[in-house]
Amino acid sequence: MSRDILLMVDALAREKNVEREIVFTALEMALASATKKRFKEDVDVRVSIDRETGDYSAFRRWLVVPDETEEVIMDQQYLLAEAKEEQPDIEVGGYIEQPLEPVDFGRIGAQAAKQVILQKIRDAEREQILSDFLARKEHLVSGAIKRLERGNAIIETGRLEAVLPRDQMVPKENLRVGDRVRACLLRIDRGVRGPQLILSRVSPEFLVRLFQLEVPEIEEGLLEIKSAARDPGVRAKIAVKSNDQRIDPIGTCVGMRGSRVQAVTGELAGERVDIILWSPDPAQFVINALAPADVSSIVVDEEKHTMDIVVDGDNLPQAIGRGGQNVRLASELTGWQLNIMTEDESQRKKEQETATVRALFMERLDVDQEVADILVEEGFSTLEEIAYVPISEMLEIESFDEDTVNELRTRARNALLTEAIASEEQVGHDVEDLLTLDGMDNPTARLLARNGVKTKDDLADLAVDDLVEITQMDAERAKQLIMAARAPWFSEQSS
Repeated sequence: MSRDILLMVDALAREKNVEREIVFTALEMALASATKKRFKEDVDVRVSIDRETGDYSAFRRWLVVPDETEEVIMDQQYLLAEAKEEQPDIEVGGYIEQPLEPVDFGRIGAQAAKQVILQKIRDAEREQILSDFLARKEHLVSGAIKRLERGNAIIETGRLEAVLPRDQMVPKENLRVGDRVRACLLRIDRGVRGPQLILSRVSPEFLVRLFQLEVPEIEEGLLEIKSAARDPGVRAKIAVKSNDQRIDPIGTCVGMRGSRVQAVTGELAGERVDIILWSPDPAQFVINALAPADVSSIVVDEEKHTMDIVVDGDNLPQAIGRGGQNVRLASELTGWQLNIMTEDESQRKKEQETATVRALFMERLDVDQEVADILVEEGFSTLEEIAYVPISEMLEIESFDEDTVNELRTRARNALLTEAIASEEQVGHDVEDLLTLDGMDNPTARLLARNGVKTKDDLADLAVDDLVEITQMDAERAKQLIMAARAPWFSEQSS
C-alpha cells in the first residue's frame, strides 16, 4: 500500500506538472478529511506521509491557547495550564497530539480523495501561472473580452482570468464581447476561484504605462515620469523630467507631429493629455502644472502644505478650469493643496491675516499698534519667532533699539511660558479620569491628553494600532489598556 501511494504521487506530479510535495500535501488533506469522519464532533486531524517510504500516520490534535481565553473550543483547543500538565515545554500556538489508527487508504472513498487532490493541484497550477506572470513584470495586460457580468468585463489573458470592473472603465467607452482591450494591473484578488487579476483603465498608472510603451526614452532611463493625474476620458496631466540635458522631455513625449501622445490619447478614448515639465522647486512645478493659465504670484505654506495662487481676473477661468478640473488635476499632480484667487481676494486675505497677527502681538506682548505693525511688516507672525529668532536679526530693525528688542523677546518668552503652564494645568485636569485606569501611568496619560484622548471612553474608542502610533508602546500593553477601558461596556451588557 505504501508503494501504491508513492506510485500515485509520482504519476500525478508528472501528469499535472507540479511538485511532488504539492501532491503529498493534497493527499494528507484527503486522508485527514476521511479520518475526521470517524468522529461525530468537529475535531482537528493531522496526517503525515513519509516522503521516502509512503508510510503514513494520523493524529488528533488540540491547539494550545492562552489561559485567559474566554471561549475555548473543547474539541479543538487546550488551555495552556492544562496542556503543560501533559507536555511541560508546550507554548501557546503549539499542539497537543494523540495518535490515531489511520484509515485504510483503499477504503477512503477514492473519488473524494481524488477530488481533494485535484483541487489542490489546480490551486497550485494557478499559483504557478500567477508566479510566472508576475515574474515577467507585465504591468500592461491585453486580451479579448470573453463575457460581461453585471457590467464587469471578463478578459481572457492567456491562462489567467482577468476582470475589468465597471468602475475601472473609461466612462465614455462602450465595450462589447469580443473587443480587445488593454489595461493596467491594479491588484490581485485571491478568492475561492483562485487568484484573479483586477485591471484598470482609469488609474494614473495606466497612463504612465502607456507612455512608457510609446516613448522608448523612458524605458532607457533618459526620461522619467514623476507623477500623473487623470479625469478619465476627459483630461490628464503628466509631469516629465529629462535625465539627459540634450533631450527635450515634452517634445520627446509628444513625438513627431504629435504621434506619440496621439497614440496614448487614442487608447484613452480621446482623453486630452497635458505634458508638464517637472521642477524640483514646488512653486515652479505648480506654475507649470497650471498652464496655460499665467500665475501672478504664489504664497507657499510649508506647514499646511498649501499654496495660494494669485492670478488676474482674465486668467481665473483658465486656472480653475471647467468644474475646477484644471486646478484639481494640478493639485493631484503636484501633491499640494492649491487655492486659486484673484489679486483682490489675495489682498483681502492678507489684510485679514495681518489684522489677526497684529491683534495677537498687541494682546500678548502688551504693545501698541505701531510696534505690532512694525513686527508684522518685518515678517514676524508668531510669538515663537520673536522669542527665539537670533537677536542679530531683530537688531537689524531700524525702528527698534537694543533695549526694545530685549524687552520684546522677554515679553514673548513670558507669554509662551504662561501659555505652556496653562496648557499643562489643563492636561493635568484632563488626565484625572485616565489615571483611574489599571495599568495607566502619568506620562502616558499626559501624552494621550495632549493628543485629544482625555477620558476612558476616548481610550476605549481607539484601535490598538492607533494607541501604538500615539504612544509608541508595544501592542500587547496597548491591547491591555484598551480592554481595561472597555471593561464597563461588557459589565453593562451582562447586567
